[in-house]
Amino acid sequence: MPALKAAPPWRTIQWFNTPTPLALADLRGRVVTVCAFQMLCPGCVSHGLPQAKRVAETFRPEDVAVIGLHTVFEHHDAMSPKALEAFLHEYQIAFPVGVDEPDGDGLPHTMRAYAMQGTPTTLLIDRDGRLRRHAFGHLPDLQLGAEIMALVGETATAPNATPAGTAGACTPAGCA
Repeated sequence: MPALKAAPPWRTIQWFNTPTPLALADLRGRVVTVCAFQMLCPGCVSHGLPQAKRVAETFRPEDVAVIGLHTVFEHHDAMSPKALEAFLHEYQIAFPVGVDEPDGDGLPHTMRAYAMQGTPTTLLIDRDGRLRRHAFGHLPDLQLGAEIMALVGETATAPNATPAGTAGACTPAGCA
């Protein structure tokens, strides 16, 4: 099995629903679920964002961080940060959302760093900051939930994670 690679850092220009900008390194010790979206993307509005909201409602924030990444590669003028702010309010998106930094050729930096094919894209990053899943399009809820739970059950090497063999640790034999 090939070695797992660290997930690339995010390059954002603005954040919503968080008092301070977020960096991937700040979330070590938690599984990170990223929903990359555009507010004018029908698949994002009908599938990606509602699914991200369900993930945020289902998992404990101590275990799973849900992050939105508004990554605009078309209709730039219509999807400004000001319009995004109204969109997030109207659709009651409460999890943190970063605005991907635009690049001169139209593809945002983070979108390019992750080689995203479009939106919606789901990224799963483990407790150690390694990219474990990259999926373009919609994933079934049960599949996504199972993949997140598998990552939650893994023992992390991050400093604030529960060490193996202590209360709350999970092994293939069960959870203590």
